[in-house]
Amino acid sequence: MRRVCIKESGFTLVEVVAASVIGAFIALVAVGTLRSITAGTDRIDNVVRAAAEARFARDMIYRDLSNLYRDSDIEKMRLIGETAGSVDGVFSWLTFYTVGRSKARVEQPEGDVYEVEYYLSRDGDRSELMRRLWPNPDKDVEPGGILTVIAEDIEFFEVRFFDGEEWQEEWPEEMKSIPHLVEVALGARQKRGQDIAVETFIVNFVRPSWVEQNEGEGEEGTAEERSGRSEERPAERTNEREGESSEK
Repeated sequence: MRRVCIKESGFTLVEVVAASVIGAFIALVAVGTLRSITAGTDRIDNVVRAAAEARFARDMIYRDLSNLYRDSDIEKMRLIGETAGSVDGVFSWLTFYTVGRSKARVEQPEGDVYEVEYYLSRDGDRSELMRRLWPNPDKDVEPGGILTVIAEDIEFFEVRFFDGEEWQEEWPEEMKSIPHLVEVALGARQKRGQDIAVETFIVNFVRPSWVEQNEGEGEEGTAEERSGRSEERPAERTNEREGESSEK
């Protein structure tokens, strides 16, 4: 009887150790890559979220400012810009009348003129851009309205006003006029990040003739009167010279 011998083969200890080391290395690389991808995704999500917060706030403020209420009687208009200081810095307050078609309250009598106020509220590490909407505003009544959080994690909210010659940090009610330009800048902070999504825009107020006329009432006469006086002065000097010549 013939016997067939089969030689059994297997992995040696060196091969097993080598395979284990290679497998562990591949696992470490895979875990590191997965963590990098996850961290990158979180950063992108934070950037997108911060940009969306800033963009939403920008669009709402721009819409309200673009619909600024105008009237031939300057006393019926309102646009006030103030600054408030705190340990965290200086922040702007913006209050004005705007024209809107969407009702703020359901089944409540409202006109189309609203008072809107924007300001930054801080409470520790929490910061929110607030919007107060007051239907049927009245300057003789204590301000009220509906308070809403427009955007969260807003790092700064700054407003400047151009009076035709230079930029102003504030626009008090005593101005009795509207500025030529209003610049708004706001920045949303990323969560667990240092970068800030910044949005800036400028609103140009087209100035009707009656606005220019009302603002010019505080000066010495109208433009025509000032022009008339300037035209009379050369004539007066000419007459004086002619008088002197005749005397000679």
